[in-house]
Amino acid sequence: MYTLSYRNRRRELETYFDRTASETWARLTSDAPVSRIRATVRAGRDQMRGILLDMLPKDLTGRRILDAGCGTGALAREAARRGARVVAIDIAPTLVTVAQDRTGFKDLAEFDTGCGRVDYLVGDMLDPALGRFDHVIAMDSLIHYKTSDMVAMIAALASRTEHSISFTFAPGTLPLVAMRAVGRLFPRSDRSPMIEPVDINVLRRKIANDRALSGFEERRTERVTSGFYISQAMDLSRT
Repeated sequence: MYTLSYRNRRRELETYFDRTASETWARLTSDAPVSRIRATVRAGRDQMRGILLDMLPKDLTGRRILDAGCGTGALAREAARRGARVVAIDIAPTLVTVAQDRTGFKDLAEFDTGCGRVDYLVGDMLDPALGRFDHVIAMDSLIHYKTSDMVAMIAALASRTEHSISFTFAPGTLPLVAMRAVGRLFPRSDRSPMIEPVDINVLRRKIANDRALSGFEERRTERVTSGFYISQAMDLSRT
């Protein structure tokens, strides 16, 4: 599971989201004014979050959910409002702090709605100590990993998931490939961690060939294209 490419990319992501771009992401995920380009990303992410939430049951009362790569916590809080008990985890302490601040509980690591709750954690989404879950959601937290590493991560999560895993990936479209190429022109110090375009047929084949995912089948997939935001959701459910 922990290949060299996975470990290297994880370190890059932790540095980028916790230090280099923490203020940028905090602003992007708020109501603060942003540039036209970032506004398209914000709109796309809002749409994708709605799609992923729609992949879950409407009534989440008593369901235990892992928000794998929770960022500033918008998805986790909405799931809690629908009754879920959410474990929201991210590798970037700064973003988790922002998520806690936005609940109004600056000194507590939890958000309690009265019917559901969120427990915020800093750490590894693959940590077995997190326990078992009814549903797992990974919104734009796997898009920086190579397809083989991404499928291995999904398989690791599947071993502790009762019902469904919903995740996003970067579809290998021409616009996305072009944006990836343009990104290479920026100075290394200004680059964000590279998004890895995924061929959906390759992804499906790797999922089908992974024994740990043999009990899951694709139930739904949906793409969002909003300016500079291009992402595709896939829902895998236990058969």
